Amino acid sequence: MDSAKLVLTQPAPQPSLLDNSNKIGGVSDEKRKQIAKDFESVLINKLLDQMKNTIGDWGFEKDGTSRQVRGIFWLYLARDIANNGGFGLWKDIEQFAKQANATAQSLDSKI
Repeated sequence: MDSAKLVLTQPAPQPSLLDNSNKIGGVSDEKRKQIAKDFESVLINKLLDQMKNTIGDWGFEKDGTSRQVRGIFWLYLARDIANNGGFGLWKDIEQFAKQANATAQSLDSKI
């Protein structure tokens, strides 16, 4: 591609405001709840990863495939823990997302 075509020859357009569909408030309550649970599952996965490092070697780490299968196991275990209640952190995350969305909407109305 010719680099001369990449140079701006006209003023750049002004950025437009995002609509509400791109904000977390534009999603349904169920979707917001699942997003919060997914985030908690990532945190649980990291916690389990650190806990597993304290156990020591079981002798199952013979090759890369077994390490990969164990990693998938821990990932799904964390997801299952989060989807079945987890630590309850997802409730706080969901509540924070609702409050952040309400604040963002009030700030948008002032523009």
